[in-house]
Amino acid sequence: MSVSSDLWAADADLVAAALAHPFVQGIADGTLPRERFAGYVAQDAFFLDAFARAYRLGAESSGDDGLRAVFTDLRAGVQEELRLHTGYAQQWGIDLADVQPLPATTAYTGFLLDAAGRGDAALTCAAMTPCMRLYAHLGQQLAGRAAGPYREWVDTYAAPEFEELAARLERLLDQLCADTSDQRLAAVRSAYSRAMQLEVGFFDAAWAGA
Repeated sequence: MSVSSDLWAADADLVAAALAHPFVQGIADGTLPRERFAGYVAQDAFFLDAFARAYRLGAESSGDDGLRAVFTDLRAGVQEELRLHTGYAQQWGIDLADVQPLPATTAYTGFLLDAAGRGDAALTCAAMTPCMRLYAHLGQQLAGRAAGPYREWVDTYAAPEFEELAARLERLLDQLCADTSDQRLAAVRSAYSRAMQLEVGFFDAAWAGA
């Protein structure tokens, strides 16, 4: 198995928890209260801004032109997600310019920016891959049964274009971890698992509204 597949399998319990989460299931069947989704959209827009900055930091710290190009392309993909959030914000009157991040949001964004700021491309990828792979997984699992006002959310993450972004980041992670030391691989595993824990925590906060 590849490093990315290994890491995904190691956190299968967190993946299952995310898919079964009442917030995610409420998106799938359209029963999620609108105010909870609106709160999530605001928090996720704040998160995605930091996610894009983490890609930028990864690109800036890379001395490899090919690696820099991949990070730059992946950062462009985040803009598509932000456009989705902007659309919801416009429809529902959500003010994205005045978002007060919840503790779960700042914990995740702080973790990402710290990882990206270390100048270690493998660590940056390990911190960012869980978000991409998990959302692609959720979209694909929910596709075909999504109903109600959140179907566009499911369709966005179920799309082949989003799958390709997630797969591209995984390929980069595999490439960067090839022939790496056990110590560095342990740090990669730790970052990946921590990111997955923060993903579930983000859904917890969105469900609780706090």
